[in-house]
Amino acid sequence: MANNITQISCRDLKLGYEGKTVTEGLTFEVSRGDYLCVIGENGAGKSTLIKALLGLNPPISGSISFPGGLSSSAIGYLPQHTAVQKDFPASVKEIVLSGCLGKDGFHPFYTKKQKAFAEKQMDRLGLTRLKNRCYRELSGGQRQRVLLARALCATEEILLLDEPVAGLDPKVTKEMYEIIEDLNKSGVTVIMVSHDISAAVKYASRILHLGPTQLFFGTKDSYIKTDVGRMFTDFSGGEEK
Repeated sequence: MANNITQISCRDLKLGYEGKTVTEGLTFEVSRGDYLCVIGENGAGKSTLIKALLGLNPPISGSISFPGGLSSSAIGYLPQHTAVQKDFPASVKEIVLSGCLGKDGFHPFYTKKQKAFAEKQMDRLGLTRLKNRCYRELSGGQRQRVLLARALCATEEILLLDEPVAGLDPKVTKEMYEIIEDLNKSGVTVIMVSHDISAAVKYASRILHLGPTQLFFGTKDSYIKTDVGRMFTDFSGGEEK
């Protein structure tokens, strides 16, 4: 549950790349404990928004601020799964630990504190028995849990998840959503970018719907009562939890 402490504030954002505007008029906030789902059709600006929040691609205009004292470096990022990621020639433990890099300043070796923190995240996501396994030997669902644990090593404040269940079978998809929900209930703020409207309506507390302009930002309950919300949830088969 959100507790009204604003962690990210975006005001009148215009986003784009290579001189092309993809979306504009974005105004929204993320509060501690939110579960914000960002939805929209391909090309609506979801990926561009991710890069802006991570500080990788500044907005054309408008502002992104962190009123709670955090910064873009306090966002743990789970990117879309790629073929390159599947072939990481490293152990589960090594990949999870790498999330600690740069968190407490540069160290030539991982500290005892960082190693203990990585162990905590592996245990939290049921990865302890797999920690010495090679990443590329794991199933798709196991790999996603490893990358999620890595993101948690970067920060336990805010997770930014880009299509976290893409390519997973229905059973593993359900398990992944349950893990994310549990993390959110434990106090981790979740921003999830997804094409899965039904999951957005089921799990999210707030929804940001993107198009050429901002189509909606507000609570899930308000979203499903709007024309655009009814249209998209009817189309996707989503329904209120």
